[in-house]
Amino acid sequence: MSASDPSGNGPRTICVFCGSNVGDRPEFAAAARELGERLAREGIAVVYGGARVGIMGAVADAALAAGGRVTGVIPEALFPREVLHEGLTALHVVASMHERKRLMYDLSDAFITLPGGLGTLDELFEVLTWSQLGLHQKACGILNVLGYFDPLLAFLDRATEHAFVPAAHRSLLVAAGTSDALLSLLRAYRPPMVEKWINGEAR
Repeated sequence: MSASDPSGNGPRTICVFCGSNVGDRPEFAAAARELGERLAREGIAVVYGGARVGIMGAVADAALAAGGRVTGVIPEALFPREVLHEGLTALHVVASMHERKRLMYDLSDAFITLPGGLGTLDELFEVLTWSQLGLHQKACGILNVLGYFDPLLAFLDRATEHAFVPAAHRSLLVAAGTSDALLSLLRAYRPPMVEKWINGEAR
């Protein structure tokens, strides 16, 4: 259950951050398709970046094929690069990348990150930082396909070890290697009861 869903049934709309490329291993797209189908089967709507290419397109196509609802959010400037998906349940065209991230956040009550590049990491860390600052209590998860995010998770552990990330804030991000395990973690998620700033000093 996400903190934004007091009913206890878990998040009803999940934002998926992922790449506009497919990567170098077929398992990446396969995991994206499996996640999209799984979300649709469970009646969980998908919000994502609005493209029909790469991992993004794989998630959207699988969810739609399984009867799910998929909402895309895309900046007008990215139309030529991230080829627009024309078969979505809903599509929002926005003016900027910042507006895109904000609307994706507003439309969702939990977040899943799949393999991707710099844009995917930017999206993940923005919502994770907002969580650390207490701006929301929505669950943030990583689907760690083929251990893709192992170095990133190790870095976060190292940042915690060196007291740059408090242990309670490290727990804001959960990760699993399968969609089943990750969705279970998202349903069980409870935000830590911590304060980011006390007497004007970082903890």
